[in-house]
Amino acid sequence: MPKCIVIADDLTGANATGVLLKKMNYSAYTVLNAERLELSMLEQCDCVLYPTDSRGIDQDLAYRRVSNVCNLLKNEDTKVYGKRIDSTLRGNLGAEVDAMLESLGEDYVAIVVACFPTSSRIVLGGYMLVEGLPLHKTDIAIDPKTPVNNPEVAELFRKQSKYPIASILMKDLLHGKHYLADCMKKLAEEGNRIIVVDCVSQEDIDLIADAVETSKLKVLAVDPGVFTASLVRKRIPPTEKKEKNKVLAVVGSVNPHTRLQLEELWLSQRCKNVFVETKALLEGEEQWEQEVQRVVDAILQDVDKDRVFTVTGDGIYPENRVDLGKLAESRACQIEEISNKMNLAFAEIAHRICEREKSFKGIYSSGGDVTVSICKRFKTAGLSLEEEVLPLAAHGEMLLGDFPGMHMVTKGGSQGGRDAIIRCISFLKEKLFV
Repeated sequence: MPKCIVIADDLTGANATGVLLKKMNYSAYTVLNAERLELSMLEQCDCVLYPTDSRGIDQDLAYRRVSNVCNLLKNEDTKVYGKRIDSTLRGNLGAEVDAMLESLGEDYVAIVVACFPTSSRIVLGGYMLVEGLPLHKTDIAIDPKTPVNNPEVAELFRKQSKYPIASILMKDLLHGKHYLADCMKKLAEEGNRIIVVDCVSQEDIDLIADAVETSKLKVLAVDPGVFTASLVRKRIPPTEKKEKNKVLAVVGSVNPHTRLQLEELWLSQRCKNVFVETKALLEGEEQWEQEVQRVVDAILQDVDKDRVFTVTGDGIYPENRVDLGKLAESRACQIEEISNKMNLAFAEIAHRICEREKSFKGIYSSGGDVTVSICKRFKTAGLSLEEEVLPLAAHGEMLLGDFPGMHMVTKGGSQGGRDAIIRCISFLKEKLFV
C-alpha cells in the first residue's frame, strides 16, 4: 500500500505535488475515479494523490468528498498524510482540513505551511505575500469563483474550521528545530488542532519538517505541496529502480552555491558520497596516489547499494580549503600547476571507477577545470551535445575515447538554484533508466 496519501482540491494541484515527489524518485499516481479504484492497483505505488474537485463548491459537500476519500484510502502503512491546498489559499480550506482530521483521529494535528518559495508565495507574520504583495492586493482578490480578500492565513482557516487554531511566527523559527518542536507540542497540548507556520524559503520548509520529526506528533501536512514533499523525503525511502545503470557526480567546485546544491541532493535521495581530501593530493606523489585509490575503493565497495554516487572535494567547506596562492609561493611554482594536480586527481578517480564498474553510464561534473580534466583523461574526442538541462547546464554524449556514448551533464559551480544538481542528476537518471 502507498506510504503517502495526498488529497487535493483540484487535479492540477494534485499533479503538481505528484511531480515534486516524482522528481525525488518516488512513484506517484493521481487517482481520478474512486468507483473504479482497486486498492490492489496501488500496491507498488509510493504516493497516491486524489483530487476531489472541491475548491469552488459548497463547504458541506467539500467536507463530505474529502472525508469519503480519506476513509477509503487511509491505512496503517501510511507514513505521510497531506492535504494539498491552493497556493493562494482559495477554496474550502478549513472544511477540508476538518474532514481529514476527523477521519484520521483526534491525535492528529494539522501543520499548515502555506508557502511555495519558487512561485513567490511566502507567509510572514501570519500574512501571505505573493511576489511581495499581500494576498488581498493581488488578482486573487477578484477571482470570479473563489476570491480571497484576507491575507491572514490563520484567519482564513478560522472562518471555516470548528477547531482551535494557533500560529507560529518567524521569530520562533530562529531558535532551531528543537525549540520549534516544543512550540508545536505545547500548542497541540493546549488543544489546537491546526497550527499555521510562517515560512519564506526552502530552508524554512526543511526546518519545519525536521521539527515535526523531532516533536513525534502525528501530523497532517497542509500546504501547496513543497512541505509534504519535504516530509516524505524524511520519512519514506524512495523505491529502488530495477535498472543497474548508475550515475557518478564529480564535483571539484568550492563555490558556496555548490555546497548548498549538494546538501540538497544528499537530503533528497539515497546516494553514496565520498569526500576527497584535497590537502592529501598536494603532499606528494605517493599521497596523491593513495588518496585517489582510497576514494575509488570507497565508492566501489558500496556500488551495489545505490544508483547515484558523488565524489566531492572537501574544499566545499571553508575549513578544508587550501590557500593555493601561499602554497604556490612556498613551492616556487604557479597556482595553475597545483590546481591541475587536483583536477587530474578527480579525473583519475572518475576514470578508475568507470573502468572497474561498467554500470556507470552517466557522469555529472561541476566546475569547468574538473570537466576539462575528465574529458582529457577519458580520451574523448568531444561531446555530441543533445540538449539544455537548465540554464548553463548541458547534456551530451562522449565521442570516441575510452567510454564512447557515456552520458555527461556539465554545469558551472555557481549556476542554478538549490535544486540544480538534483535536476541534473534526475535528468541523467531518466536518460539511463527510462
